Amino acid sequence: MHRRQKPSAPEHKRDLAAHGGALSMSHNDTRSFFNFSQLVLAAGHLRSPPVLKHSKVTYFEVEILDVQSKKQICIVDKVPPSSTLLDVKHKFHKACPQWYPSRVGLQLERNGPYLKDSINIQSLAVSSIITLYFTDLGQQVGWTTFFLTEYTGPLLIYLLFYIRLSTIYDQVESTKNFRHPVVHLACFCHCLHYIRHLLETLFVHKFSGGHTPLKNMIKGCAFYWGFTSWIAYYINHPRYTPPSFGHRQVSFAALAFLMCEAGNHFINVALAHQNHSGSKACFPSPTYNPFTWLFLLVSCPNYTYEVGSWISFAVMTQTLPVGIFAFLMIIQMSLWAQKKHKLYLKRFYPEVRRKAAMIPIIF
Repeated sequence: MHRRQKPSAPEHKRDLAAHGGALSMSHNDTRSFFNFSQLVLAAGHLRSPPVLKHSKVTYFEVEILDVQSKKQICIVDKVPPSSTLLDVKHKFHKACPQWYPSRVGLQLERNGPYLKDSINIQSLAVSSIITLYFTDLGQQVGWTTFFLTEYTGPLLIYLLFYIRLSTIYDQVESTKNFRHPVVHLACFCHCLHYIRHLLETLFVHKFSGGHTPLKNMIKGCAFYWGFTSWIAYYINHPRYTPPSFGHRQVSFAALAFLMCEAGNHFINVALAHQNHSGSKACFPSPTYNPFTWLFLLVSCPNYTYEVGSWISFAVMTQTLPVGIFAFLMIIQMSLWAQKKHKLYLKRFYPEVRRKAAMIPIIF
């Protein structure tokens, strides 16, 4: 019988090592695959990077037609939605240099109102093409220039008559006749009135519109400058006679004039700064200042005080030209007050509905 030989010890160990190594390698591969699977599951689904979407901006084309002939003047293209009408006017000026922006009047309809420069162009759009009608407003001037020119003239003209130029009055008669104190007082009051207007134009008033036609400034200057010449000629004339009731009439009229001037100034300040936040959402209310209490009775107290100043000046000087000028100012101020009162009724109906426009009960 043959006996089965046992492998030697070194060979036996080598076989076991080889078998065990194979098993360990298989086990390590399994663990590595398992760990990789867990990592993929924990990371979630693989996503492709997001695709950037480019936002599309819609531009408008503004077709500008002549208001009379309806002929096309030009097309302003590539107008962004955020543009204002003033931006369109500037582009229109580049295409047609003879019409600068302040001279251009644009309307949605031929008989419609002129659109404001601050209006957003997108609010006018029904489609990508906007049709506007053009009107040449003529030569324009700024409101500040308008009022400075209108008020500087009377100030200087009155002083020329006050010094009694030899080209205006007889020099011998001027030196012979004594000047009544009311002549000096009238010069002071007249200068104070127009200096106040000039300072308020520069530092108080805030003008909503940028320009006005040049012809309006010519009309205003002709009115104020012409009446100032007529008034100053009579008051500073060497043969001027003082008021009938003398010192008492002059004193009361001068006091009323100064009160009206002060009231007019405080009302203009209140209108310019209706509240500390600067918004104009509510009608101005009276403050601790007594001159603003007139807001309780009328909606346009600045016109009330303006008329009061000229009536007081007419009583103080007792001259026909001042009386006629005061009468015309009453008519003009009442028309302006009625127009503004209607606007106030639309915006501030509960606060204004029981108030008069300029003079309580009458207007």
